[in-house]
Amino acid sequence: MLEKLTISRKLLKELDFPIIVTTILICIFGSLNIYSASHMSSGYYYLKAQLIWIVIGIALIYFILLIDYSVIKDYAVIIYGFGVFLLILNCIPAFQYTVNGASSWIKIGGISMQPSEFAKVGIIVMLAKQLEDMEGNINSVKNIAKLTMYALIPMALIVKQPDMGMTMVCFFAVLGIYFISGLNFKVILGGILGVTILGTIAWNSSLIADYQKMRIVSLFNPEKYEASYSLQVTQSKIGIGSGGILGKGFLKGTQISGGYVPESHTDFIFSVVGEEWGLIGCLVLILFYVIIMYRSIKIARESKDIFGTMVCVGIISTMLFSVFQNIGMTVGLLPITGITLPFMSYGGSSMLSAFIELSLILNIGMRRKKINF
Repeated sequence: MLEKLTISRKLLKELDFPIIVTTILICIFGSLNIYSASHMSSGYYYLKAQLIWIVIGIALIYFILLIDYSVIKDYAVIIYGFGVFLLILNCIPAFQYTVNGASSWIKIGGISMQPSEFAKVGIIVMLAKQLEDMEGNINSVKNIAKLTMYALIPMALIVKQPDMGMTMVCFFAVLGIYFISGLNFKVILGGILGVTILGTIAWNSSLIADYQKMRIVSLFNPEKYEASYSLQVTQSKIGIGSGGILGKGFLKGTQISGGYVPESHTDFIFSVVGEEWGLIGCLVLILFYVIIMYRSIKIARESKDIFGTMVCVGIISTMLFSVFQNIGMTVGLLPITGITLPFMSYGGSSMLSAFIELSLILNIGMRRKKINF
């Protein structure tokens, strides 16, 4: 029994420890900033909760590493189906839980969760499995239609919530997989054009809520909406700018401690980093993400099969977009979407899904070559 719960030494030698160490450093740094952002109003509540999620996430990594990822591949349909099932539950009013205008949460027995975070993993695993079965032949009308169908079903349910931020995360995961699979570039351009047309139609319909439209409109004219839709971004920019090169110091951020930046412990955690740790702290954090993505790309290139490569590509795409979008919105370069900063922002669903994604990359890297016993 104990042998089944132990990872062999030969496999451990293949484990990418730089990714693990860097991720833990980000989690610790994130926890410090979450405490700084929330201690004035909530004491240790969010810090304790985040540390619990981190511990659960690390345990989750260990148990997922025990399973050969080829076994996970065999259960791709179930993983994907479970994600879709959670999204369907979200369509039932009895389970819906609304946060900041979006009904993107479900609540069962007092426990709330964001289904789209787990559906995102399901999309990546399912597309990777299908591409493996297709032997990588994506440039076929039948194959691309099948792949796109699997991607569109959960994404349509996410749009309905509405959660445009997570929709974009899923879109870039699919785009990354399609691109690396060698999909004809003309098809990719055609797809982007199609999404643009659909986006224009959605903009002129009720699919996109008024407050979501105003987030985009206010981005191009922040002064006009400084007291309303641009308030959060304006305060965030003041905080980050006032941090200077070295920052004001831990627990010394006036914008953060004064409560001027809403959601500073979740979506706007980068504002805390900018004000209290300055430009140096921001660059160090970005460097940590670069290390994780560089090592992940290395694992994707060395994977022994198509499934492993595509899972890594999908996860790298989601992380790259999430980091870019989250930081971009806090400095006023991109519209507010509610996308969290991986391993930094407070949140159980986002933290657990990030750890699941990381464990899949580590699993693929650990088994990238045949181990002879």
